[in-house]
Amino acid sequence: MSLPAISQVVGTAVPVLGHDIDTDRIIPARFMKCVTFDDLAEGMFYDVKVNPETGEKTDHPLNDSRFDGANIILSGSNFGCGSSREHAPQSIYRSGYRAVIAESFAEIFFGNSTTLGMPCVCASAADIAALAELVSKAPETRITIDIDAQKVHYADISFPITLPDSARSASQLPNTIPWPSCWKTMRRLKTLRLTSPTFRTEDFEKEGRNYCPTA
Repeated sequence: MSLPAISQVVGTAVPVLGHDIDTDRIIPARFMKCVTFDDLAEGMFYDVKVNPETGEKTDHPLNDSRFDGANIILSGSNFGCGSSREHAPQSIYRSGYRAVIAESFAEIFFGNSTTLGMPCVCASAADIAALAELVSKAPETRITIDIDAQKVHYADISFPITLPDSARSASQLPNTIPWPSCWKTMRRLKTLRLTSPTFRTEDFEKEGRNYCPTA
């Protein structure tokens, strides 16, 4: 089974600005006990979205209803650094985001995101800041990330982005993960029934594709 090639991502954005945003911040370790990747959406950036003392939502942009429906994240340098947990890009993808524009990315996070079919493109700090400023004032601003032309377009403005040739080719492939490999992984995960009394193999088979990054 294959997916359509990714040549562009179109949508709106949410600014999650800052440098060295690590995978522990993206998905706290306690949320990594989920059975399927779909369950990771709840934990994405949880510790910055919820005040640990009061349990109330913070004023983080991801809690701002103006950015509901956004599918692009804007950020700073070294995004996705820290531990090499695949759950980090998975939590972003499962939350509905389909691309990240940042100054730079941690190598492993970048690779895992490319495998998912979630382009991570690099832009200058000035271009990201200008876009983030406009988006903060007009969240409905439509943005196009053109992978082929390596450009971002919004309003009447365009700016260049960079993406390594290898990653660009991977993003344009119908599917970078062969389905047989996914199903081999899922078969191995059946061993969960040995450690979890509530785990049912029939549920696993029914929802199996949730384990595949491109499901």
